[in-house]
Amino acid sequence: MTEPIVDAAPAIDFDLKSLPKVSLHDHLDGGLRPGTIIELAEAVGHTLPSTDPVALGQWFRESADSGSLVRYLETFDHTVAVMQTHEGLFRVAKEFVEDLADDGVVYGEVRWAPEQHLQKGLTLDEAVEAVQEGLEAGVEAVGESGREIQVGQLITAMRHADRGQEIAELAVRHRNKGAVGFDIAGAEDGFLPSRFRDAFTYLAQHNFPATVHAGEAAGLESIQSALVDGRALRLGHGVRIAEDIMVEFDDDEEAGETVGLVTLGDLSSWIRDRGIPLEICPSSNLQTGAIAGFGDGIESHPLDMLYQLGFNVTINTDNRLMSGVTLTDEFNLLVETFDYDLDDLLDLTLNAAEASFLPLEEKEALVEYINDSYANLG
Repeated sequence: MTEPIVDAAPAIDFDLKSLPKVSLHDHLDGGLRPGTIIELAEAVGHTLPSTDPVALGQWFRESADSGSLVRYLETFDHTVAVMQTHEGLFRVAKEFVEDLADDGVVYGEVRWAPEQHLQKGLTLDEAVEAVQEGLEAGVEAVGESGREIQVGQLITAMRHADRGQEIAELAVRHRNKGAVGFDIAGAEDGFLPSRFRDAFTYLAQHNFPATVHAGEAAGLESIQSALVDGRALRLGHGVRIAEDIMVEFDDDEEAGETVGLVTLGDLSSWIRDRGIPLEICPSSNLQTGAIAGFGDGIESHPLDMLYQLGFNVTINTDNRLMSGVTLTDEFNLLVETFDYDLDDLLDLTLNAAEASFLPLEEKEALVEYINDSYANLG
């Protein structure tokens, strides 16, 4: 199928922090405050690269900005180390919600892997309960400040481990106690979603939704497996679906301009035509090398092409500590790089709201709230 590439919209001059936002792809262990890490590390006797909050934050950003997903993931050794107790998990989760609200997020799905937080004796269920208590405390604190936010847990299994079925059952156990979906994360290359085929079947049998990391460190085979074996309703990142899209440029002499003609492959057509949401994380994708095949800078990120072609693009942060970004920062990046306007940001936000794992009635209320907020900007 061939489509023309359309020019982006004019840039805007607006304080984007006040806009209501929806966050679908944000890791709990990638969003800690540096000061909190230092205090929790001292309490559990964990050694950090620095005990100065500014220097530690800089260390995380520099270590993550290597172009390698493997090295990017190594930074989590320090955050996970301070999230091994009820107190640690509670505090991190509470502050996570408060930080989201400070950035204008009104609905967030918080993903994390309970199996990584058992070193101090917590059970899987106790870990999930600790995080849920922290999330609820964060929501309450935000409410006391006169704002509102809603959050849910995405229970995640590590794709290099062998606990997929156990974690799937954990997620279903907590479906009415904070868990809204399931995910697999970690080193993607070499660990296809097919590893957890039985776990995904279990989730489908229990009508429990899944989003699957795919199309970040690995390409089209990983995306295909996420859809077939993982029954993914959303794709975590999914940016490398652009490898299934061919772009050819021809000079239109009559119009006096160069026209880009785009041909979608079978897989990209399937994802675009069925509106399967892509949880794209622009800054993280640049850091981890996920978009290295398209160019060196953020301007080479294929998200703009995907958006223009009608893919269901959502914008996310991935790991706010490691990337040193907020969702507001990512929106500003789109405005600066691709000249997006408020209509574009509204479209992307509504995409995320409609792709959320909320019940239909709550999803409709969220969409209405976002539309009303944008309508009242003038």
